[in-house]
Amino acid sequence: MKKVKSFFAKLLLITAIISICLNGLGMFAKVHADTTAFQMDARAAYAIDAESGQVLYQKNATKRYPIASVIKILTLGVILQDIRNHHLKWDQKIKITPAVAKMADDWHFSNVPLMNGEEYTVRQLVDSMMLVSADGSTEALALALADAGSTAAFNKKMMAFAKKAGVTDIKIYNMIGLPNGDLGEHKLKGVDKDAENLLSAKDVALISKYLVENYPETLDITKQKFANFDVTKDQQYLMTNVNALLPQNGFAPKDGEIDGLKTGNTDRAGKCIVSTGTFAGRRIILVALHTKGEWNDQSKMQQDFYNKLIDEYQPVEIKEVSDLSAKLTSVKVKNGKNKNKTNIKLTKESTVWLPKNMKLQATKPTLLVQGDDQKQLTAPVKKNQQVGSIRLHIPGLPDFNIPVSTSQSVAEKPMF
Repeated sequence: MKKVKSFFAKLLLITAIISICLNGLGMFAKVHADTTAFQMDARAAYAIDAESGQVLYQKNATKRYPIASVIKILTLGVILQDIRNHHLKWDQKIKITPAVAKMADDWHFSNVPLMNGEEYTVRQLVDSMMLVSADGSTEALALALADAGSTAAFNKKMMAFAKKAGVTDIKIYNMIGLPNGDLGEHKLKGVDKDAENLLSAKDVALISKYLVENYPETLDITKQKFANFDVTKDQQYLMTNVNALLPQNGFAPKDGEIDGLKTGNTDRAGKCIVSTGTFAGRRIILVALHTKGEWNDQSKMQQDFYNKLIDEYQPVEIKEVSDLSAKLTSVKVKNGKNKNKTNIKLTKESTVWLPKNMKLQATKPTLLVQGDDQKQLTAPVKKNQQVGSIRLHIPGLPDFNIPVSTSQSVAEKPMF
């Protein structure tokens, strides 16, 4: 009997020890798990470093959704392009038609007053489109273009501009962001009245990136907190930018400065926002579609993102492959003449956001070579040929791939 009791006592002791060890390992794993650093209460979201392209956050980022007045970022791109190409001038006056005046007078929509038969400059209309999301102004601008003149024609120009930004798989129905039926006589014929523009959060970020990089005057418009709109000679309307993240506004991030970009709202799209600004010298673009709660909740959510980014992360320069790992400075080459490997280099210098105090070498750099065999190249290989990328594993952020190229040529070994 004593032997039996002794056996069960030992068994219970061993079980307890194993349980403690497993729990301890579980706690360790939980503490060191690579989780997402940011959370956004939105249907879809996407955040990038505009220069490097590093993705800082993504959620349903490639699914297409209605984006409401956020589409005016794309509309602005077409307008700025036509101004640069001398098809339109900032001081050019646009006469308001009855249909546009009716749109501008509809209380259901965002607007500044536009009087039928009155003339307004392109600059006035652009300011009102981007600061207070004026729908009538947007329609007036789009229909005034000599090679547009209709919603369908302007849609084609928007698609062409989006393609330049690397975006092709989208649905465009109008320049404003409203359901098709809300455009009255300017709606698309043969298209459902409830049809709305459909883009993904990633699409919006890429278009915003292209716009800001190629048309920096965009930010001179969107960073304005106030602007006057002359409705008539005797009537002036003070426009207040709806972006609550601008400097000195209630939801301005503590370190860094927001200077754009656009909000939007329809029943189907919900509350949407695109913001951009510089943090630690880097331009960040943050897109959130169909955010939950009120406008203040939306602004607070974006403010929290920027504050957390600058509190917990910092940009680190990468000038050469050896900054990441000395073991990745060369790659094997199959069927090479007189050489069985070649040195590699960064296709261009880059910058990566890392947790503060984290070293580049701690990102577990992994070389991924293009082709079926991701570990070696096949001759011939040309100098400066991009041959793959180095993948970095960053706690709290998506993996980041840095393109690499060859620094030497390798001829192919003759068959005979």
